[in-house]
Amino acid sequence: MRVLWNALNRLTALLMLLLLAPLILAVAAWIRIADGKGVLFVQDRAGKDGVPFRMLKFRSMVHDSVALSAKLGIDDPFGLVENDPRITRCGRFLRRTSLDELPQLINVVTGRMNLVGPRPDVLPQVANYSPEDARRLAVKPGITGWAQINGRDDIDWPQRFILDRWYVDNWSPLLDLKILVRTAISLNRGEPPVHVDQLNIARQQTVTEPAEAEASRAA
Repeated sequence: MRVLWNALNRLTALLMLLLLAPLILAVAAWIRIADGKGVLFVQDRAGKDGVPFRMLKFRSMVHDSVALSAKLGIDDPFGLVENDPRITRCGRFLRRTSLDELPQLINVVTGRMNLVGPRPDVLPQVANYSPEDARRLAVKPGITGWAQINGRDDIDWPQRFILDRWYVDNWSPLLDLKILVRTAISLNRGEPPVHVDQLNIARQQTVTEPAEAEASRAA
């Protein structure tokens, strides 16, 4: 069942890429015109069983967002601040509508991700997972997931781990369809709240590789 479902995910993502090609090209052109080169944000993330892959998103932050995080005194570079200056003008709209996630359909087509699954975490943070935390790596990561429709920006990582483990233990095609439907009806969700994730702050002590300062909702 899982193998067939994964294949259906890839086929669905391919069809979506073809149908959404005009929109994807329009968004890419908008970013290029409004904020210069670097339309895509590419970052190594942990896939199934922790195997690294290159996750693709539309860039929604300035190029020097990591350096700017330090200047702003932000302890959690994966979090947001009020009226965050690191988010570009078009990036604010892309995040609100989740259009920044569209390039991840390529990751689904290549078999690195599924449409639904735990959101892929950055490698240095995965290196500090406990055995219980690592259970979320038992399945392919997803563009959306159980944690995303049950709190997203409003929950800390410990709660996300609990929700992701529940998803792994209770997975079914029907559950994935439920998550996709709930995701679709909440796409234009407005500005996410400012949220301080203490676990993310603690984990930054071991993060040594540069990364775009993404909001915790995208981690």
